[in-house]
Parts: sequence; structure tokens; C-alpha cells
Amino acid sequence: MPRVPSKSIQKIRNIGIIAHIDAGKTTLTERMLFFTKAIHRLGDVDHGTTVTDFDPEEQERGITIYSAAVSFPWRDTVVNLIDTPGHVDFTAEVERSLRVLDGAVVVLSAREGVEAQSETVWRQADRYAVPRIVLVNKLDRDGASFFGTIDQIRERLKAEPLLLQIPVGIGPPHVADPFRGVIDLITMEAITFPPKDEVLSGAAAAVEPIRSSIPAELEAEAAKWREQLVSTLFDYSDELAELAIAEAAIPVDLMRATVRKAAIHRKVIPVLAGSALDCIGVQPVLDAVAWYLPSPVDVPPVEGLDPKKKEPVIIQRPPDPEAPFCGLVFKILAEKHGDIAFVRVYSGTLKAGSRAWNPERQKKENIAQLWHVQADRREQVSSCSAGDIIGVIGPRQSVTGDTLCDAQSPVVLESIEFPETVISMAIEPETSLERKKLSETLEMMKRQDPTFRAIESEETGQTLISGMGELHLEVIRHRLEREFNLHCRVHKPRVSYKETLAKSVRVQGESNRQVAGQTLEATVALAAEPTGEQSGVTVEQGWFPESEQLAEVARIMTESVRESAERGGLKGCPLWGVRIVVRETSVPEPLPTDVAIRIAAADGIERMLEAAGTVLLEPVMRIEVSVPEEHLGDVINDLQQRRAIITATEIRSGMNVLTAEAPLAEMFGYSAAVRSVSQGRASFTMAPLKYGPASAETAESFV
Repeated sequence: MPRVPSKSIQKIRNIGIIAHIDAGKTTLTERMLFFTKAIHRLGDVDHGTTVTDFDPEEQERGITIYSAAVSFPWRDTVVNLIDTPGHVDFTAEVERSLRVLDGAVVVLSAREGVEAQSETVWRQADRYAVPRIVLVNKLDRDGASFFGTIDQIRERLKAEPLLLQIPVGIGPPHVADPFRGVIDLITMEAITFPPKDEVLSGAAAAVEPIRSSIPAELEAEAAKWREQLVSTLFDYSDELAELAIAEAAIPVDLMRATVRKAAIHRKVIPVLAGSALDCIGVQPVLDAVAWYLPSPVDVPPVEGLDPKKKEPVIIQRPPDPEAPFCGLVFKILAEKHGDIAFVRVYSGTLKAGSRAWNPERQKKENIAQLWHVQADRREQVSSCSAGDIIGVIGPRQSVTGDTLCDAQSPVVLESIEFPETVISMAIEPETSLERKKLSETLEMMKRQDPTFRAIESEETGQTLISGMGELHLEVIRHRLEREFNLHCRVHKPRVSYKETLAKSVRVQGESNRQVAGQTLEATVALAAEPTGEQSGVTVEQGWFPESEQLAEVARIMTESVRESAERGGLKGCPLWGVRIVVRETSVPEPLPTDVAIRIAAADGIERMLEAAGTVLLEPVMRIEVSVPEEHLGDVINDLQQRRAIITATEIRSGMNVLTAEAPLAEMFGYSAAVRSVSQGRASFTMAPLKYGPASAETAESFV
């Protein structure tokens, strides 16, 4: 592992590589490691030999499942990079990575353009206000379209692409004008790269790309795009605008500084061209990371809440090694000999052998060891400071999304929200002796993966595991077998249904019982309504008495209603899109006990469900299918049989692209079905979209 030099915080880049599955993220990461001399031999995704896809399941499938962190030096910067999955089932890995990163490289395939999961990760980056650059990859493929992909960035991602390069040629070697390099619109030079065979042999590993004058036949097009680049940058630099109006030469450093300013403020998206597989355009991507993506000091100070105050009081923590320590746990790697907590350090310094405070758990955590993690290899360090991403051994109580901080200056940082699970299946060990081992292993996996659930059914004694899709649960099952030697029987996957109220109601729950000579009397008044929102049940306190004693009664009522509402609806499914308000009600003398209030709250929820009735909801998926014209009719017919509603059709890179919405329950086994009806020529992506009303047949058969 290369020794990453100690650098000032301005020289650190915490970035992620995000994209749709199979756009070339892991290949780009591997090339970056090679050209920065972090590795000396190039791995291959298809052969399972890349550094970041080190898990056996990843190597077998040729996809990224777990986000992997690597660090390497480039020029005068240190890059901490996280390679993330593209498959929607592992979207939690992207979510937690983006939460702690300062910038991102988005990889788009020039052949497929902006795909469904590209839109998902783009929205995730928007939510966390992450500046990004785009690499239009795979320009050496048949059907590649650089400018078509640029148009899709504008139309589908609603972003402002800023072209810093245009390709020289396009397509594979056998076409008349194949892709062979790029034109740099800032320096106005043509850049060509050593042949891939030379790079792979090691003969050209240290060779810089060759810069030369622009070929005469491309001068006019390069001038056109250069003019557009300069005119876009007018808005971000008066100095640059004045030079351009005077038709004076614009210094390269001024242009790069202006692009950096606009990119960090997310006004523009710098766009580069390349083919990671053929080692074309990789070094310019590394340069762009250093030049245009922010260091920890270029992003706003992290904000959190003061846990000492009852009212929300916002605290800012600057990225200063001398400030009080605070960091966010964004991933737990659960292992047999102890968990490793991945922490993004936002401020201060953390030392091995010290202790940190977890304000949410109200616990002190031991910081036994600190490790710089290089994919599956680790290097122990004695301390880390603001801007670092570090592996910590020692914490026992902390989970993903928790804050670790200085006990004398506590702060609670914004946590990480993960989507609801949509699919579950029953799992049981082959022998009763393995039941305890299975339970312990599943608990460990839950700590590692926030989108994985495992509960034991009280009615059947079966263990139900839930996740984000069929592939997610399949990977979990294989891990149980491979790593823990647990061979389990699994049952057919089933959908995670929800319930919502059929109408708005007002009810009153009551308790009037005699228990051990004591009267348990209480009343809880509720107003409830279906909201139609894609979220669970919200319980609000709508009654705020002035008396301290009554205020405490109102608070206990609200908590009791929340507990009762979490038990689910008439069919036993969790409530979804429901708002409940606890209203003012008469309070007996003496004041009701906590037990009486809980009984009344449970009665109120029961009456609410009976009075309103419930509607069964099922998860609806967004599906995007790419299919050749000759198989379009068969694919549409198959989708319609699955109760799918087709919402859009378009032609993209010579393929028909269907967008549809379909119930998850109808989509089991779709991968094999779509291959069958298209003779293996169609591809598809599927992502959770919303919960919608289930069909009458499903509701009637539901028990």
C-alpha cells in the first residue's frame, strides 16, 4: 500500500464515484489507482481482480455491492475515494457515502446515456448538495453518442453541463473515425494517450498523455465549443469577462479557478470525455478532481444540534484540526473479532487510545485503534484530523448515522436516512442447534446494513428477513453460507405491504377498569387522516395545556398513541401515509396513571382503524426496459400481463426505452422472463417508486 503523504486540509479531496450499474465506475477507480502508482498491475472487473471489488460475491457477479474506500496521492493532493455500487438494491451504500463526501465523479455511459439509476444517484447527490464532475465514458463503443449524452444531462438531470473537453473521433477501432483522444477546451490542445497494451505491459505506466496542437479539421468545432465555454464562465468572473470582451488571451489558471468556483457552488457540471477501459482520459479526470472538486474547507461548515438544549440550537463546526472533535459514523463493518466503524472526521483531531462521546446513546466510546483503510487492506495510524475518513476499532454502541464528538463540546450531526425495505422472505436454519448462531449472525448483519431487517415472527417462530430487492436478499443468503457456514432453508420472497386509512375520522379511546382495587380511568381524543404521503405514520401533539401536570399527561398520551400506532393496521401491516393528532380531552381527578393512558391510547387506535377502515398498499416499482424494435411488442405484452402501466417510451442509442410502473409482487422472476421474450437482447432496471393501492384480488386474499 502506498504511503499517502501528510497534507494540509486544502489538499484533501473526499470524493465518490457514482453511476448506473455497468457504467464503468470500478474500472475508472482501478485506472486511477494504477496511474497514481497505488497499484502496479491493472485488475479487471470481468475477471474479479479489481482492488475495490474484493468481496467474493462481487468478484463472481462482476458488480460492486459494498462501497470501498481507497486513498492515493495525485500531483500535490491526497484523494480519499469511495467506489459505490450502481445496483438499486444497494442504494444505501451510495446514500451513506454521499452523506460524508465533499465531491463526486458521475460516470455516464456514452452508449446508454442517462439511465434510471443515474437519475437516482443524481437526486441523492442533490439532496446532500454534493458538487460533481461528469465523465462521459465508453466513447469507444458502437452506438456511443457524446453530444446525445450531454443533451440528456440537460433534459433528464436538469443540470447545466460545462464541456471542458470534446472527443476526437467516436466509436470502436474498426469504424472510419474511432475514438482516440480528446481536445482540451481550456488549453486548446489535443490530448492523446499511450495504447492500452503498452499501459498494461507497464511500459507506459509513467508516461503522461501527449499534448499537441489541434488537428486542422477539428479547429472550427473546437473554437465553437471554446467560445461557448468562455461565454458560460462570464457570469462567474468579471476579470474573465473583461478579457473576453477585449479579445485578449485568457490565462489558463484564471479559467480553471472560475470553473472551480462555479462547480463548487453547483452552478455548472464540468464534463470530460474518455474510455476508462482503454485508459483514455483517466489522468484528466484525476486533474479535474484536484482542480474543480472541493477540499473540506471549500464546503460550508458542518451543522449539528446542541444536545444540551431542549429547543433546537444549531452549532457549526469548521473543518479545523484545532476545533473540538466531531465525526459521523457512516458505515459499520461487522466482523467476527470486532466491528470497524467508518468515521468521517469533520472537525478536531481524534487519537488512538482515547475516548469519544456519543450524544444520542449518552455513552462514552473507546477509540482503541485507528486504521487508514485501503479497500481490504489496512494501515494503523496514531491519529487523524478534520477532513479524514478513518476506520475506528473500539466503539460498541454506535450505529450508522451516529455522531462521535468531544464530551466537553457535544454536538449531534444530521443522521442518514435510508429507504424502507420492500421485500421479505422467511428463513430458517437446517438444524435447531444453529438457531442461536443464525440469530447472532443476523444481528451482526443488521448493524452493517441499515436497509436489512430481521425479525422473528411470534406466530410462526420463523425468522423474516427484509431488504431492498431479490438480489439484496440473495447476497445476504450467500454470505450466511460462505462466511458463517449457515445453510438455511428459504421460502418464496414476499412483498412488504402497508395499510393506510380509507377516510378521516375523529374518535375517543377510553380506559375504565378496576385493577387490584384501583380504577384505571383515562380518555384520549384523536383526529386521524390519510395524507397520501410516501412516509409512515406521524403522531402529533395538538394539545398544549399551560399546567405542568397536564402538559406531562398530554406528552404521555402522544407517546402512548405513537407506540400503539406502530403495531399496524387491521391486516397487521405497518401504517403508511397516516397523520394522527392527539386532541384536547377531559382529564379526570386524580390524574390518570401511565397505565390508564396507555390502555386508552390503544383503545383509541383500535376505534380509529374500525371507524376509518384501511386500504391495503403495495410497493410499486419504476421499471426501465431497453429493447430492440423487433421485440418491443412482446416486452409490452409481458409487462401489461404484470399489471404494469407504461408511462413513457423513447428511442435512445438505437434502442426502444420503455418506462413503466408495476407492482413488485408481479415482478418476481422478471429478469429471466424479459430475457426469454427478447431472446436475451433486452436489459432492464427496477427501483422502488411508491406505495399504491393493492388490487382487489390481493386485498381479498391477504391474511
